[in-house]
Amino acid sequence: MHNLDSDSEDELPPGWEEKSTEDGNVYFVNSCNKKTQWTHPRTGCKKVIPKELPFGWSKTVDESGKTLYVNQETGNKTYVDPRLAFSKEEKKHVNDFRQRFDGSTTAFQVLHGVDLSGKYAVITGCNAGIGYETAKSLARHGCSILFANRNLEATQKAIEDIVKETNISEENLKSIHLDLSSLKSVKKCALAIKTVFSDHIDMLILNAGVFGLPYEETEDQLDRTFQVNHLSHMYFAMLLEPLLRKGSRVIFVSSESHRTASLKNVFVKQNLAHPKEAYSAMTAYGNSKLYNIITAKMLSEEWKQKGIAVNSLHPGNMVSTNLQKSWWLYQVLFFIVRPFTKSLQQAAATTVYVATAAELEGVTGLYFNNCFYCEESTLARDRDISHEVFSISLKMIQERMGNEYIEGYIQKYCTVNKKNDK
Repeated sequence: MHNLDSDSEDELPPGWEEKSTEDGNVYFVNSCNKKTQWTHPRTGCKKVIPKELPFGWSKTVDESGKTLYVNQETGNKTYVDPRLAFSKEEKKHVNDFRQRFDGSTTAFQVLHGVDLSGKYAVITGCNAGIGYETAKSLARHGCSILFANRNLEATQKAIEDIVKETNISEENLKSIHLDLSSLKSVKKCALAIKTVFSDHIDMLILNAGVFGLPYEETEDQLDRTFQVNHLSHMYFAMLLEPLLRKGSRVIFVSSESHRTASLKNVFVKQNLAHPKEAYSAMTAYGNSKLYNIITAKMLSEEWKQKGIAVNSLHPGNMVSTNLQKSWWLYQVLFFIVRPFTKSLQQAAATTVYVATAAELEGVTGLYFNNCFYCEESTLARDRDISHEVFSISLKMIQERMGNEYIEGYIQKYCTVNKKNDK
């Protein structure tokens, strides 16, 4: 396990240099004995780089015929291939990646040396807390952000704060109204994004959530915790599928609380929302977070052939955010444990890692904690349960919004279930 404050396996031993070939391979040269090799002298792994130069760079030759690289914006010149900044280990299998960070890592450390210029992210629930730190960290490295939030006044304040803290252009930060307690609002927001804001999405980060709420029904006559945390995010992701392309990443921010979920009677009643007569705020929250992981797994299977990665994660235990604002007792409890929990920058690290890490290219259907793969609960790994949860969720959306834009999923999952029922 390594963080950026310690010696890294990626660091070359004294006397070694990293160089590149025209076709995107990396080799290593020992300046002492002139030995060259294709594998990293410490990790023993082969590395590759993009075949094209990074945006804004061009290649020429100097008077002696030696290759020279020029940054068009600054005019700076260098003999070091700028593609080497984006080198990564060549994988024998897509899930071959090692742990580079731990629970103390911050989003700033994860993004060290990363250039997100030209990338476009849509983030829900990012006007405060972990979502805000995620947006700020990505924006600082050149990513354009669309803030999808219910409170646009607070969102504008968040955008202004990020501009002040990072000195980036406000042109790269936009906002759009999204009320996750309304499926009509979810549909309206998704259609607006598709027609007005962007022709593609590189990162879709489903971060918004509520915690500890008393029982309250939305306009769709569903438990608010269930709808905001799960059903609306699932619907939002499926509606935005046309904007996702090969290399896009979808992240469901879940929680270790998914291990407290209880699915008693949900399949019998064909209703995933928590019933009023037996409502428990903690169980409702745990169930919604289980559904996040299941939805990520199901969509990862659906979109894998398109090259779209879908993963879920746990940001941290009892991190001080707006989640606990629903009840004074939660506020007191979170205040007491605050010195022992992650900072917001540390809590945002796993989200940023899953959204940007080069070694996770093509990695899909996994659950992450502390910037590394973590095994989910038994319920989350059960394929039959996953299919049933996904199917019931689709039917709950269909009952309220019809088949438009999700007809393919309805036919695949709900029709099969009806045949099985018969």
